[in-house]
Amino acid sequence: MTTFAVLKTGGKQYKVQAGDVLRVELIAAAAGDKIQFNEILMVGGESLTIGAPLVAGAAVQAEVIDNIKADKVISYHKRRRKHSSQRTRGHRQKLTLVRVTDILASGAETSGVTAAVGTADARRAAHETK
Repeated sequence: MTTFAVLKTGGKQYKVQAGDVLRVELIAAAAGDKIQFNEILMVGGESLTIGAPLVAGAAVQAEVIDNIKADKVISYHKRRRKHSSQRTRGHRQKLTLVRVTDILASGAETSGVTAAVGTADARRAAHETK
């Protein structure tokens, strides 16, 4: 039976196995970096471990493939009737492409791999140290 994990990042949950490629919210890491997701909700395989809320010592290690942008989402707003007042807005979400390399059921603290931190969290941490 293959080992899988359910991880949480960017406000979303993903069920992953070794070798999976994910599109997650932007992470403060460059292409080629090794990162580690520490918020693991469940680890499965021969035995199932469910966290309350997180599994202690578990982690998912991944390699950053690239930082990309999602497809453009266009929203159209018509503001008032009879006044041809309108506005079109476009948005492209920034994403990070990662390939899962390893799932650790325990020993995440001693692995030495940097933790995956979102860009908003990285900005907040840099601001707090000033």
